[in-house]
Amino acid sequence: MDFPHDEKARTLSGSEQSAGELDPSAQGEASLIPAGWTPIYRNPLQAPGDVSGFVLEGDGAATFPQGRLRLESTRSPEEGQKANIVFWCPEAFPADHAVSWSFRPLREPGLAILFFAAAGSGGRDLFDPSLPRRTGEYDQYHHGEMDALHISYFRRMWAEERSFHTCNLRKSYGFHLVAQGADPLPGVMDMTEPYRMLLVKQGTDVAFAVNGLPVLRWEDDGVTYGPLLAGGRIGFRQMAPLIAEYSDLTVYAL
Repeated sequence: MDFPHDEKARTLSGSEQSAGELDPSAQGEASLIPAGWTPIYRNPLQAPGDVSGFVLEGDGAATFPQGRLRLESTRSPEEGQKANIVFWCPEAFPADHAVSWSFRPLREPGLAILFFAAAGSGGRDLFDPSLPRRTGEYDQYHHGEMDALHISYFRRMWAEERSFHTCNLRKSYGFHLVAQGADPLPGVMDMTEPYRMLLVKQGTDVAFAVNGLPVLRWEDDGVTYGPLLAGGRIGFRQMAPLIAEYSDLTVYAL
């Protein structure tokens, strides 16, 4: 994950506030963002108006009690996959892009995933009305009518996940585990502040870091697990009963 250093990012609104000023932990990720890439989308995720146009799949609530987006299921975790949710950003992003965001889990067990480069099958948009309705069940996202990459970066649902923390990168269609790395995030009881996540998709490379610490990197040969994925959507997935907060979402590209 040896991308060259980039200049400080400027907000799209013209503000002089840098990504590092939004969150001090973001400073460490600057060296991992490809040279020349600048913000093409920035969202503080501080108030309801910031998520106007976002698409919630499954039964959940998006609230802002602390000035940060808080996601949680409104169904009992005893309902299994029917209790899980995905919250999609309405913007479509190019094939090469980096996504950074701040994340803080408030209640576990549960699991958090970022979907990226997500698109409907057959070249359709992810929100094409001809696609089957998605309602949060996981198999709809890895064996449904869509293609995506997804990183599960907070895996605390099952005992084996809590006893050995890993971040898993998968490619769909299919349930292909393509890369795995150690998860440096503490449990909820020891988490005193948000952590900064960074996902970089550039050409055949996909890399992931937490607070500027490289966690995993994978090169997609475009054959073993299907063709290279192009542009698409990003979305936050949660497995109940996880409650977590998100803020300072930024997408970089050329």
